[in-house]
Amino acid sequence: MKPEDGYIACIINPKAGAGGKKGIVHKFTSYLTAKGYTIRTMFTGSLNDAWDFAKSFARTADCAMVVAVGGDGLIREVTSGLKQSDKPLLIIPAGTENLLANELGFDEKFSTIAGTFENGLLKSLDLGKVNGRSFTSIAGIGFDGRIVDRVQSLREGHIDHLDYLGPAWRTFWDYKFDTIQVQVDGQTIFDGRGLVFVGNISRYALGLQLLHYADFSDGLLDVCVYKCSSRFRLLKQFFMTILKQQYKYSDAIYRQGKRILVTSQNSCLPVEIDGDPGPNLPVEIEVIPQAIKILLPRGRKPAGIRTRLIRALG
Repeated sequence: MKPEDGYIACIINPKAGAGGKKGIVHKFTSYLTAKGYTIRTMFTGSLNDAWDFAKSFARTADCAMVVAVGGDGLIREVTSGLKQSDKPLLIIPAGTENLLANELGFDEKFSTIAGTFENGLLKSLDLGKVNGRSFTSIAGIGFDGRIVDRVQSLREGHIDHLDYLGPAWRTFWDYKFDTIQVQVDGQTIFDGRGLVFVGNISRYALGLQLLHYADFSDGLLDVCVYKCSSRFRLLKQFFMTILKQQYKYSDAIYRQGKRILVTSQNSCLPVEIDGDPGPNLPVEIEVIPQAIKILLPRGRKPAGIRTRLIRALG
């Protein structure tokens, strides 16, 4: 794009990330200004603001592009506001996990952001929808939904990976493995005790490759069900996932589809979407094909466990 094509909108969550990440934002906006681009910056006070800003820019002819600076929650709301528009999106990751950004091949280097702006690939991104709420990456049902609820109840501003340790430990010891029913495109694939993940990307927290075959632009959602009724089975599934061996045994079920229905007799089972609390069961999850256009680094490769651990340790 060229400066005469229109202004670049920058939506920033000022509470996300640490100072080093914010320095990249300043360097990138200065870089754009030096090239003659007009920047319009909007700071969010809540996730609702991100959706409102993105929706407004999507409808504005003079806006040529949107840059989103924040974590998975902000990216989710920005993509929801931009869906079905022609505005390309560029992500500057500034959250704790940055699930989508890591999947797309982004890191926290200025050279990557600038290179993507100058010479990136423009691709379509599907979105998921949980009971009407959009998501970009993964919805987790049951165990990790409980962890996210606990993290959120203790949250005060920016969080890091250490903030998950206490809630994860408590949930490991007190979680009840309720019976869950899962349907994919009208076919029941599971009825039993377990954990369910539905996603648009292949890797989850810490780079765990839960959804091995997921493609964010194929018009499908991927479903992983771990048959799990005890803490011992949970630990087994965790280590098998680290080793990428979970689908070689009958303890895991993998499917792809466009409409997923998850129910349980326990209506208090929580769901997390992109690392934020979502609705309790039951949930209907659908795909929104080719919802937005997004810029990707050339030669992109999802960040794995080792890469994400290095980034988490700074």
